[in-house]
Amino acid sequence: MDQASSLRKMVNKKASRMKKDRSKLNPSPGNPPRVISVTSGKGGVGKTNIVGNLAIALSRIGKKVLVLDADLGLANIDIIFGIHPEYNIGHVISGEKTLSEIIVKGPENIRIIPAGSGFVNLTHLTDGQKLALMSEFEALEDLLDIMLIDTSAGISRNVIYFNLAADDCIIVATSEPASLTDAYAMMKVMATQHGAKYFKLLVNMVCDEAEAKSVYLNLGQAIERFLKDVVIEYISYIPMDEFMKKAVKNRKAVIELYPDSASSRMIRKTAEQILGWPRRVDSEGNIKFFLKRYMDYRAG
Repeated sequence: MDQASSLRKMVNKKASRMKKDRSKLNPSPGNPPRVISVTSGKGGVGKTNIVGNLAIALSRIGKKVLVLDADLGLANIDIIFGIHPEYNIGHVISGEKTLSEIIVKGPENIRIIPAGSGFVNLTHLTDGQKLALMSEFEALEDLLDIMLIDTSAGISRNVIYFNLAADDCIIVATSEPASLTDAYAMMKVMATQHGAKYFKLLVNMVCDEAEAKSVYLNLGQAIERFLKDVVIEYISYIPMDEFMKKAVKNRKAVIELYPDSASSRMIRKTAEQILGWPRRVDSEGNIKFFLKRYMDYRAG
């Protein structure tokens, strides 16, 4: 029997034991964790700030939240949360650390996985390494309700694969023409090259909802004209108020520093909306399967 087959048996046995343990603790299983990517075609639209604030808002309403910092270039989520990770996912892949050993805790009991550059070379993993990594991620399922992925800006293959593997993909855009162009480009690549059909739009840094709806209409018209069968759903907007600017300047989440501000109120409203989203028909709803989908895209 080869090494990969032996590892596969070990992983399956471990998964079976975990399922039995879960069934004892919770005879009526609830919804599996939901994986949501937050992305943008362009940098500078406040994507990481939104991820950090949404994570805190979701945690405050009783959800167990994990943030995967997949911004492989800048990795700014540590600034929002005021953390300084020593290790990242690359140390798990190399076998130096387990996933639980690299996870760091942020405010409001949020957990963060520092990705570093570890996800870049997943195509070079052996079958045994892939199985071991999926087993590590599967062990997280009892610890969370929602995983938020903070992707890099741009339309790199890595960003595309994270978005395709997630249950839901939130596109963050502003009213700037460059942001609209790049958000459309992101959806075009995912739709025409990978068959993605559903996107959610969050408009950031606008004065009010009227400006946000204008952004949505502009994008919607372009999609209706050039991308058949693609659906973009407007979910919310976050206003750029003075409190948001102060929080960004202080490298803190606005919902922590100024919980009564207009931006904080909209962040809370958006978090509540997320909890009511129906699941996609083709969603596996499973952290291990999210990682498998991602690795399959990388290998394709």
